[in-house]
Amino acid sequence: MGLGIGLIGSGYMGKCHAMAWNSVATVFGDVDRPRLVALGDATAELATRHAKAFGFAQGTGNWRELVDNPEIDVISIAAPNQFHADMAIAALEAGKHVWCEKPMATSLADATRMRDAARVSGKTAILGYNYIQNPMIRQASRLIAEGAIGNVNHIRLEMDEDYMADPDEPFYWKSAETSGYGALDDFAVHPLSLLTVLHGKITSLVADMAKPYAERPVAGGGSRPVENHDIAQALFRTEAGASGVLMVNRSAWGRKGRIALQIFGSNGSILFDQERMNELQVFTRTDRGDAQGYRTLLAAPSHPPYQQFIPAPGHGLGFNELKVIECRELLRHIGGDRDAHVIDFDTGLEIETIVHAMARSAQSGVWVET
Repeated sequence: MGLGIGLIGSGYMGKCHAMAWNSVATVFGDVDRPRLVALGDATAELATRHAKAFGFAQGTGNWRELVDNPEIDVISIAAPNQFHADMAIAALEAGKHVWCEKPMATSLADATRMRDAARVSGKTAILGYNYIQNPMIRQASRLIAEGAIGNVNHIRLEMDEDYMADPDEPFYWKSAETSGYGALDDFAVHPLSLLTVLHGKITSLVADMAKPYAERPVAGGGSRPVENHDIAQALFRTEAGASGVLMVNRSAWGRKGRIALQIFGSNGSILFDQERMNELQVFTRTDRGDAQGYRTLLAAPSHPPYQQFIPAPGHGLGFNELKVIECRELLRHIGGDRDAHVIDFDTGLEIETIVHAMARSAQSGVWVET
């Protein structure tokens, strides 16, 4: 019998988790089908309606009922950022495994409490960094490990979207101080997760943050001050000796889901753009001089686990497929496989530490150590 699943939250990411839980056994075929026990949401009406749509047996307006339910083995947390810590810690203390969406928490103290609770519980606790599951990111990691581009010496990371680009967009929770720093923890954590699996840790940095709009309109008229920052950038150095640049902007008109990576080494370079997520560009200086140039690799069955979804190359995976892969890696970790490809709470805290170091640097205007 498969693990019992409880889902908290039924918005965009809650639906994404639900699709993953519904698909993981079908796609991979080597795990028991999870039992979708209960869904918790802000109200009983919302929970009941979405439980029916998502395939859960019941819904509740009190998320703590999921934590107390003995039929539930894993809690999926897809609630707003400020609730992650209380929900994850309660679930871990109740002996549940946890799959929590990023960012880990809105304060470093809360993220540390989450890490500590995971260690004490001995349960699996991972974060929703599904971009690391992309077969093309895994291919990039293999190429770097094999020395295809030599020693990495410079990295450029960008993430841009335009869902906060409109100055007339009404104020909502993502612009509130309670949701965190803004672009740094809403956005920068994603490219930082990719840096973590492709290269390693940041050791020092200097950062800046910006508000393109000081106020946003509110319902009924008037406006409210924007309490966090939609733009952030940083210069950094890594433990392995590379220099780097991070730039993130959630008010970038025209950008929809862009995470652009440029990784330069002594023998070549690798380029990736999330808006073309089934492609990877590779340049190596070992090619004959008159034939040198970037080669575009298309995702194919030779790039695991692409073949679990599609038997032919070039057809492409999407965001939700990456979440199914992440769900499979979660189940591997729960089953005792410590080589599962996940960002656990220990590594997640390292990412949060970098985010908070960037915020400190932006406030002080000086380089800081991480």
